[in-house]
Amino acid sequence: MAFTLFDLDNTLLGGDSDYLWGCFLAAQGIVDGAVYERENAQFYRDYHAGTLDIAAFLRFSLRPLRDHPRAQLIALREQFINECIVPLLLPAALELIASHRAAGDTLIIITATNSFVTAPIAARVGISHLIATEPAEDNGQYTGEVAGIPAFREGKVVRLEQWLLAHGGDLNGSTFYSDSHNDVPLLERVTHPVAVDPDPQLRALATARQWKIISLRD
Repeated sequence: MAFTLFDLDNTLLGGDSDYLWGCFLAAQGIVDGAVYERENAQFYRDYHAGTLDIAAFLRFSLRPLRDHPRAQLIALREQFINECIVPLLLPAALELIASHRAAGDTLIIITATNSFVTAPIAARVGISHLIATEPAEDNGQYTGEVAGIPAFREGKVVRLEQWLLAHGGDLNGSTFYSDSHNDVPLLERVTHPVAVDPDPQLRALATARQWKIISLRD
């Protein structure tokens, strides 16, 4: 049984759920709109440039989980999924998922975006295995810190290795779909790396290494 891994943001989705969650919170008045949007946009630029300070970003992005009641956050998340994420679900991505499921592959979404945001998205596309950055909790309340290793860059490799150790299996025959040069460490580990609507850095590398390049966009 082969493992098929999917990045989420700008791969299965036609946008970035982490960035859009911040925009949504600002639009709802949950955070200081102008200041939050400015910082959110700068972190997003850093991500694409390959210069993101993941620790600083997670302190920023997990703060709203710490500062608001869980029930309020869950209600906001449901609204966010319906208004902001459902329109970004790519039909071709859903077809790709279905084809790997029909082939009997074990499907995993592996994403740097925290699991509070991404768990319902994974459920929406029918993928039960999710490896995501985990927000720390204390007595049912988010602390604003990270539990364990963020699933970012080399951290995706480490988190996947931990998952395989716990669940069994190996990466022989595995496939990983991603849009981002930040995912090169994991793309280099799988049998079949696939660049999906890749950013310029990943497109250049995929071309040089003769990795498969596909588009899931219209």
